Parts: sequence; structure tokens; C-alpha cells
Amino acid sequence: MMSPSAAPTSPKTKPARWIEPILVDLPADWGTPSIVSKILWKRGFRTAEEVRRFMQPSLDHLHDPMTMAGMPAAVDRLRRAIDNQEKVLLYGDYDVDGTTSVVILKTALKLAGLESGFHVPHRLKDGYGMHPEVIDRAAADGVKLIISVDTGIRAGAVVKQANALGIDCIVTDHHLPEEELPPAVAVLNPNRLDCNYPEKGLCGAGVTFKLIQALFESLRWEAARRHKILGSLLKLVAVATVADVVPLVGENRIIVHHGLLDLAATRNHGLRALLDVSGFEPHQSPSAGQVAFRIAPRINAAGRMANAGDAIEMFLTADGPRARALAEQLNAHNTERQQTEQEIIAQILRECDAIPVTDDMHALVFAGENWHKGVVGIVASRMVDRFHRPAFVLSIDIETGRVQGSGRSAANFHLLNGLESMADLFVKFGGHKQAAGLTLEFARLEEFRERFQQVAQSQLSSDDFRKTHEVDAMVSLTELNDATAAAILSMAPFGMGNAAPLLAAKDVELASHGEVFADKHLRLKFRHNGRTLTMKAWDLGHHAETLRAGQRMDVLFTVEDDPYSASRGYSPWSATLKDFRLV
Repeated sequence: MMSPSAAPTSPKTKPARWIEPILVDLPADWGTPSIVSKILWKRGFRTAEEVRRFMQPSLDHLHDPMTMAGMPAAVDRLRRAIDNQEKVLLYGDYDVDGTTSVVILKTALKLAGLESGFHVPHRLKDGYGMHPEVIDRAAADGVKLIISVDTGIRAGAVVKQANALGIDCIVTDHHLPEEELPPAVAVLNPNRLDCNYPEKGLCGAGVTFKLIQALFESLRWEAARRHKILGSLLKLVAVATVADVVPLVGENRIIVHHGLLDLAATRNHGLRALLDVSGFEPHQSPSAGQVAFRIAPRINAAGRMANAGDAIEMFLTADGPRARALAEQLNAHNTERQQTEQEIIAQILRECDAIPVTDDMHALVFAGENWHKGVVGIVASRMVDRFHRPAFVLSIDIETGRVQGSGRSAANFHLLNGLESMADLFVKFGGHKQAAGLTLEFARLEEFRERFQQVAQSQLSSDDFRKTHEVDAMVSLTELNDATAAAILSMAPFGMGNAAPLLAAKDVELASHGEVFADKHLRLKFRHNGRTLTMKAWDLGHHAETLRAGQRMDVLFTVEDDPYSASRGYSPWSATLKDFRLV
């Protein structure tokens, strides 16, 4: 269980800080409504061409895959494997990024004339990364080429073992590399220090997609055939890109925009079944937000609660009923995951109820016996959302004497760099800026807690623990209509790096007492310069007793798609209150 030093509760809530934009004279040649121009300027856009490329993402703007370091060697080795019909093994990971990477590469190789096997580790039995025993089995089976997807960048010893057994390796990954790269035939990772590829934020499936793109170009297929196949594969790449929480700008924006555009028209039995069990109508293409909160968790549930191979089978099967059965199985696993997650969160909050978080606690480590390793990463995310500082949630295995789990970070702390500074503590670790995993001996848990606190304290101040809202534009409610809302929503897909714009209106009047719905949410009406606008306020129902009609306040809100409103004949958008302050 947790030591007292790791047993905090929620600190006294501090008012969120609003950082308002500086008013500037905006260019007149952007062709966008005033609100959108304000948002784009705030986000760093300065020319009409930059605006055009952002607002009209085109597949023609994807970068040349051959400019990625290692790509020519990777394509040459793949072509040799295809020509010689070699036995190939794809080595993936158990999350959405890893499983979809296996699916799109296996599908692409089959279309190129090469069958391939795959292996994905079991999260609970094997843990993350490439494992020596799998390489031994591959050698015994006659495998001549292993291609890692979304993993392998820190698997130098395993790649050396493969080489010694006569197996070539192509490593494709996006996680941050060590100083020495694995001794593979090719290492594809835009985060290599010697890689000049302009898009550094690709997820694992994005890197895999670039390999496929380069391979298809080398096969000299007709452009129409290439584009059709790549467009089909792009759907799963888009799902992975959203799920892996990489920045939705640059190439990622292009991938997600086009991949989600006609997702409802997918002919993949597994994806179709997954959309169905996630509650989407037959002709409804989900937004990036809906992918993140409804589709991705169900795919991830396979690796978290059972076997990630089930998700891969679901996407690969040509048997519609089998795909449906697997999708329903993932849906059940996701329900189980939610329950398990809530149990651990409740246990953490119960145990730390007596000891509040203070500003001198710069990083948090929670640990409990036999906490489900499949959900500790999600719980860590919840703790960061609650406390606004880096947090690890770890599972203690008394039998092995080891502790294993995941961490998540606040935006201003590089989690992997923090772990690198204490690498001697761990049996193994890895990750990136915002998320990481680790394994260490139980005897060193307290030392980890202390050193993690010291590193965070050297980089963070108490001001970092206060929630901050970057306001994109100051507006009047009179500016909001169907046309301006549509223009704002055309900035989607929204996600990390391209959040839904935060709009602020000052000195508005609360036109009516808040209406509570579903026990914890509010529906509020605001009046401003003669315009009345209804806003939903999620999880703010506890303010109902103190709010009254006639109060004046500044409001912070977003504009969102609202298919339910549209289906009833009203505007196809709605406003969601994020924060308010009385004036």
C-alpha cells in the first residue's frame, strides 16, 4: 500500500488562471471569420498560405517517406523478403498504436504478395517491449526478418540476439531512442537525432504508414491503386494517431482529417462492428474526440484486460459474425476495465483522505498490492488531472518482489528525462515526455519516490500546480451563429496540439437559475448584448446552489458538434462551459 508521504488528497481548489490573448490587427486576406482569425493568430499562424494549408489539409502535403533516415535500407530489405518469399514476423505492442500497426503492415505486405506472422506481448505476463524467448522461437520457425512496430527502439540486446541467430530486423518506432540505436538493418524513427524527417510527432502507426507508403511507391503500382489502398489503411492510422495522444498538427492532422472523413463507410468487418458496439449510427463518422473516448478504449481493453491479439484478429478477419463477437467481447472488457479503474481510484482516495496535497509535493507515487497492471496508466492520468503534477501508479507483486506500473506527466515536465536521471533504479523503463512505464525492485520503491520528488522539485514550482486556461479569443455572444460555429468546427480534428478553441466572453448575465441534469451537470442560459445562449456545464452541478439569475460573470467555453440538437431541428452545434468567474 502507500506510505503516508504518498497519500495526498485533493488540495484546496485554486481558481484557474486565464491567460488572455493580446489584441492585434489581423490580416484581411485569410478569408476566415473574425473569431477564427483571432484563434489562428493566437496559435501562431502568420500568413495566408499557412492558414490555407491548415484549414484545407491535403494528402498531397504528406512528406516524402524516403527522406526518413533508414527508409531506403528498410524498403530494399522488404523488397528482398517479398521477392524471396521469406518468413517474416511482425513484432507489435499491446495498445491501440501497436495493434493497429500490426494490422496495417500485415495487410499491406499481403497486398504486396507476402504473408507474415505476428507477435504481440501479453501486458500482464510479458510486459512492454521485445523479449529474447520470442526471438528464439522465431529462429526455430525459420523466420528471416523481424519488423517491430511501435516498439524496439530500446531493444538493442534483443536485436543483437536476432542478428546472431541469422535474423535481420527492421525497427519502426516513435518512442525516444537511447544514445546507441539497435543494430538493425534499418531503424525508422523520426526522433532519431540524425533523422531530418520534418514530422517528429508521428505515432507508431504513422511511422509504419510511412514505410508502407515508401514500399508501395517502390513497387511502381498505378497511382490510383496506391491511393485507394493507402486511403483504406489510413482509417486505422487515424484511430491510432488519436489514441496515442500525439499532436494533431502537421502530418498527423492530415492523417486524422482524411482517415476519419469516411470512417463510417469502412468495409473492414472489425472496424464496422466496433463502431456499432460503440453506439454510432451506420452512417455516422466519429470525431477525433469520439475516437479517443469511445473507440480507442475498447481496442485498448483487449490488451489491458485480456489478449491484444483479439483486437488484431477482429480487424483482420473476413468473417463478419466473428468480427462482431470479438467487438462485443472488447466492449465487455472495456466495462470491466472501467470498474477496475474506479476501484483503484476509490482506494487511492480513501487511503489519502487524511493527508492533503501540499505545494511542496511536486510529484506523486501511488502503489498498491496487485493493482491491475492493465489500468494503472489510466489511473495515473486521472491523478494528473486531479492534482496537476506528474504521477506514477504502481502495482506491487509480493511474490516476485517487484513493482511495475505507469506514469503520466503534466505538460511542463518531461517524464522520460526525469527517469533517465535515475536510470540505476530500474529493472527496465521507457516512454516519452508525457507517459512512461517502469519496473523496479520493491526494496527500491521508497528511493524512487524520494528521487522522483527531488527531480520534479528542481523543475516545478507551486504555480505549475494551478490549472491554467489559454484563451484563444475574446468574443461577444452576438458573434456566435451557425456560420461562425461551423468555421470554428472546421478547425477540427481537435486533440493534443490542436485543442478545441477556448473562447471567453466578459461581463455576461446569467439569465436563469442553473438546471441540473443527470445529477451532476448543469444547463445554463447566458445573456450578452441582447443575445441569449444556452451552455452545458459538465460536472459543475455542485455550483447550482450558489448560482442565481442576474449574476454577472466572465465565461470560458468551447463550441462543439451536437448531432442530437441537429436531429431535433435545432442548430448542429452547442456551447460547453469550461470555467466562470463572478464580476
